[in-house]
Amino acid sequence: MEKYERIRVVGRGAFGIVHLCLRKADQKLVIIKQIPVEQMTKEERQAAQNECQVLKLLNHPNVIEYYENFLEDKALMIAMEYAPGGTLAEFIQKRCNSLLEEETILHFFVQILLALHHVHSHLILHRDLKTQNILLDKHRMVVKIGDFGISKILSSKSKAYTVVGTPCYISPELCEGKPYNQKSDIWALGCVLYELASLKRAFEAANLPALVLKIMSGTFAPISDRYSPELRQLVLSLLSLEPAQRPPLSHIMAQPLCIRALLNLHTDLGSVRMRRAEKPLATGPPMTPGSTGSRTTSARCRGVPRGPARPAIPPPLSSVYTWGGGLSAPLRLPMLNTEVVQVAAGRTQKAGVTRSGRLILWEAPPLGAGGGALLPGAVEQQQPQFVSRFLEGQSGVTIKHVACGDLFTACLTDRGIIMTFGSGSNGCLGHGGLNDISQPTIVEALLGYEMVQVACGASHVLALSTERELFAWGRGDGGRLGLGTRESHSCPQQVPMPPGQEAQRVICGIDSSVILTVPGQALACGSNRFNKLGLDHLSLGEEPALHQQVEEALNFTPLGSAPLDQEPLLSVDLGTAHSAAVTASGDCYTFGSNQHGQLGTNARRVSRAPCQVQGLQGIKIAMVACGDAFTVAIGAEGEVYSWGKGARGRLGRRDEDAALPRPVQLDETQPYTVTSVSCCHGNTLLAIRPVTDEPVPP
Repeated sequence: MEKYERIRVVGRGAFGIVHLCLRKADQKLVIIKQIPVEQMTKEERQAAQNECQVLKLLNHPNVIEYYENFLEDKALMIAMEYAPGGTLAEFIQKRCNSLLEEETILHFFVQILLALHHVHSHLILHRDLKTQNILLDKHRMVVKIGDFGISKILSSKSKAYTVVGTPCYISPELCEGKPYNQKSDIWALGCVLYELASLKRAFEAANLPALVLKIMSGTFAPISDRYSPELRQLVLSLLSLEPAQRPPLSHIMAQPLCIRALLNLHTDLGSVRMRRAEKPLATGPPMTPGSTGSRTTSARCRGVPRGPARPAIPPPLSSVYTWGGGLSAPLRLPMLNTEVVQVAAGRTQKAGVTRSGRLILWEAPPLGAGGGALLPGAVEQQQPQFVSRFLEGQSGVTIKHVACGDLFTACLTDRGIIMTFGSGSNGCLGHGGLNDISQPTIVEALLGYEMVQVACGASHVLALSTERELFAWGRGDGGRLGLGTRESHSCPQQVPMPPGQEAQRVICGIDSSVILTVPGQALACGSNRFNKLGLDHLSLGEEPALHQQVEEALNFTPLGSAPLDQEPLLSVDLGTAHSAAVTASGDCYTFGSNQHGQLGTNARRVSRAPCQVQGLQGIKIAMVACGDAFTVAIGAEGEVYSWGKGARGRLGRRDEDAALPRPVQLDETQPYTVTSVSCCHGNTLLAIRPVTDEPVPP
């Protein structure tokens, strides 16, 4: 230490003290780590020596330079380069909420990239890459990575197993105790890039178990769409859950996004602006599987093509139709060859899930946008086509199912995590408050459970776990949450199940809920107005005494109206004032109000008893969906039927009521399979897949 003059202590690390010193020979500021070795265990001494060994191997402008090490006062002293600009973490913190320019982000990122490439080329894993270990020069332009205290030198191509590093930056394979290699550092690199772009960590939680769940699910808030699609895609690829899917450093450096930034490190010619060619929106539609609160079987069209197919052009992978509100047309997709597997409709939202796990939203265009097709014979003013887009910021998230309520949306990931966004009124988002949230956010109260289904009513939500645990939240009046009270809840509450009953599917209506149990029995709670839940104890054709009429149920109660209380049910859907059910034999029953003929019978029924839909006897039904005053049924062979109130194109044809089921003709030229249907208020959303000889992926 005679060669150095201590100035001040600048930090205290895990093993010792960090001093800022002046090197007397050239008056240069240096950092000296003082690591006491006398009281250390053998492993701690090895860790201290390891940092020296690693630093000796490395010589790169973006890696903290090593000078020497020596023993003094029973401590190991490591002299290294001083970076006066502080840490990258401090730089980010000082930005508050002022996002960095993309050019600045890439300027920092490619320097870290070069440093990590140099480290890996020496068969070294950093294992604790984070913004706190990335340092800046005095002008805050040059980046240098440091703190190699827990690095591991790979003497061969063997993989390291020890779980070390800052929890917020550890990779999913580390969480699972799996072997890892350089790809764990690439995950941490993705965390650093995310932090540069969003000014916050990708994965944070109140405790370690919740943090591990977030990391293993790969779910995080999106970065701002002010940044280029290439940058957002880069974040997504670096944070891939599977190590093999994370690009190697050489591939990252070869991307045009990084090449431009790398060139700018070594030239003062200025930034080269390159814009990618955008593909136009597809004019064709998408496809999907899954149904509204019913079984996931698909229904195949038995009709033959109505027009000649054009063999030179392959058919679209799927199509999504909408009708209601005076509009009936296929919806546009954000990209060509998008395959939609499930759809959901809310009061204002239309959403779909692709086979690859991306979430599509269809939204009304701004006022004054171009018009779309009218229903035949419609008299309303022409309305514009919906605009489709992928929900931004789904990096690392694979969506499995989506459900829509009034002004809010819930989605389920393939890792069993529920995320919600939209209006927070009535506590429907499940985050413990009433605040609106614009991007999908994890319902943290359910992180300890693996969820398999979520359903949305107008202002409440039900969710089901793999262990058959049922949760509910949102508006509670009428007993729609099944909690035995009329209280509302802004956080998920576990719902008690009747003894011996196991839920396998949940369905939400505007003010009520239904559970389908494992043997196919149905339980319901909430408003039973017009006996729309089938809770009255009735036989076919029987009228209940007034004292037998159930107006609401605060707990989940078995259906009491025949034959719903006797035959196994495969599908149930709840409308505003009526409901429909499909039995195991494929028969369709309706019950509730028939004010607009939505029960599918000629007579103006005042009976509260369920009835089989006239005109569908002998036709096996696969799916059913209920709107405000109309019903849609899908035959097992793909036929689409609708009946009830016809105003504003609710039935997918001319504006006329229909008391009996009538076919809906889709503008398709070849056989198709209906994969998903959803009704809400006066709108219907329907997804189909053309029938081809190619097998459908599971």
